[in-house]
Amino acid sequence: MVATPIKTKKRLSIQTGDIAENTTTIRSLDWDRDRFDIEFGLQNGTTYNSYIIRGEKIALIDTSHVKFRQLYIDTITGLIDPKTIDYLVVSHTEPDHSGLVKDILELAPQATIVGSKVAINFLKNFIHQPFEYIAVKTGDSLDLGKGHVLEFVNAPNLHWPDTILTYDQGTETLYTCDVFGMHYCSDVLYDEHLEDIAPDYHFYYECLMGPNARSVLSALKRMDKLGHFSLVANGHGPLLRYNVHELVERYRTWSEEQSKADKSVAVFYISDYGYSDRLSQAIAKGITKAGVAVEMVDLKSADAQDVHEIVSGSAGLVVGMPPLEGTHSNETTSNIGTILAAAKNKQYIGMFESYGDNDEPIDPLLTRFREAGLNKGFNPIRVKDTPTEAIYQLCEEAGVDLGQALTQAKKVKQRKSLDSDLDKAIGRISGGLYILTANKRELNGAMLASWVTQASFDPPGFTVAVAKDRAIESLMQVGDSFVLNILEEGKYQPLMKHFLKRFRPGSDRFEGVNVQTANNGSPILVDALAYLECEVVSRMECSDHWIVYSKVSNGRVSNPDGLTATHHRKVGNYY
Repeated sequence: MVATPIKTKKRLSIQTGDIAENTTTIRSLDWDRDRFDIEFGLQNGTTYNSYIIRGEKIALIDTSHVKFRQLYIDTITGLIDPKTIDYLVVSHTEPDHSGLVKDILELAPQATIVGSKVAINFLKNFIHQPFEYIAVKTGDSLDLGKGHVLEFVNAPNLHWPDTILTYDQGTETLYTCDVFGMHYCSDVLYDEHLEDIAPDYHFYYECLMGPNARSVLSALKRMDKLGHFSLVANGHGPLLRYNVHELVERYRTWSEEQSKADKSVAVFYISDYGYSDRLSQAIAKGITKAGVAVEMVDLKSADAQDVHEIVSGSAGLVVGMPPLEGTHSNETTSNIGTILAAAKNKQYIGMFESYGDNDEPIDPLLTRFREAGLNKGFNPIRVKDTPTEAIYQLCEEAGVDLGQALTQAKKVKQRKSLDSDLDKAIGRISGGLYILTANKRELNGAMLASWVTQASFDPPGFTVAVAKDRAIESLMQVGDSFVLNILEEGKYQPLMKHFLKRFRPGSDRFEGVNVQTANNGSPILVDALAYLECEVVSRMECSDHWIVYSKVSNGRVSNPDGLTATHHRKVGNYY
């Protein structure tokens, strides 16, 4: 099975390869893409994978991103006559996988689209032309002949509300679209080098699947009934052939850990309306960073009884405002009423507008929630223009605030109960006092730190521990730059007081602070003793922190006689 790359000039290329009997992949390689979806950074580009299955009938599974339009069409017409395509399986309607569905239908008007009921409804609004379709659900199958029997599994919220998985019994291949994928661009077709792809695989899970951990576990249960699969044909990155069991089980382990959280938040959004789904994902990511589980619910397709049960079992609620009018306004309005009826005193509530130009007003509905005794989880997020990176960061920070509010009482209780000799002994490990500052495009962040240790001479480097629920953690991925500001003994109190404040999501951490700009674009605190310009080289995950190793490219001391401020604790179970 030899993959044949077809190169172009703009760092966009197509790779084809035979991956199983009568089965070919078309991989669109996007070498330079550095941002994706809810605005998380990519270090290694990404791919968009599509598949052709040739039985007595021919099925095409997914298409590609619109930026590959001509490359993709030239490639697929070189492999098959589009007029022989019988079925186009749409795993989900996110544009990076379905962006060329309309183009394929123009070449293959006889093709029948196969997808979930939600996906078919999305496509009707997207394509604006009649097409033949089959709406499938878990357990449905489609016989292509020559042993290729496709069996379908619903997998909503992974990470799109209309996702389905497709299993080819004849080749034991599971087509998963976003699930078990990674943003990793390489002309290596399979997961041969696990150590190379593992960080991107985990990072992808954290950003896209972690906020939907409970949905992941539900999908895994349905997958278990399919039987053995020897190949995972995903939608992004290398296909899984050599480490299938290991990588699938990592999803199970991570999701089980995520779902063990004592409390959960129900996040209600409206799929394919404005930017509701993407904004809700960003909020959900922030909530999970604080150690709280999330239940994602599409208000358009959710059953009223399910909504009532989810609200009753949640400690917090996040609601994306529905449209005033439109195709699904009745369903969403009904479910909003169900949420209000089921909401309980002392639950937390957060609300956001989705830039749909037609949203129900937030304030009257928020007033009704507050009158029912709910606490404010975060200030309403009002998005009136196309969301920017700063808006997505604001959403993530709002989610962190909500998650922290739900876990604060437990943390205080733990601190009071863990006062053993061991805790006191660990507390005697002292550290310096530092402030990390970072800037990336329109985003900025800062954090007071004390767990900083030099780790290498050549190149000069150090490690810093960053709690998983810190907002700045998102700005400290591999390849990101920041500044380590070293505070001076006897002179650090004003800076420490400022950065210990609780900042509102989206607020400017540096307002009123004397700063200069480093060569890497991050703020330098003028009143600090010294500063180091740094670049993140690697990250190691611990239970509640990331250990971030960074190399130093530049630095300066403002007072040669000054001493680094030190930090001493009485116990070692909190800062």
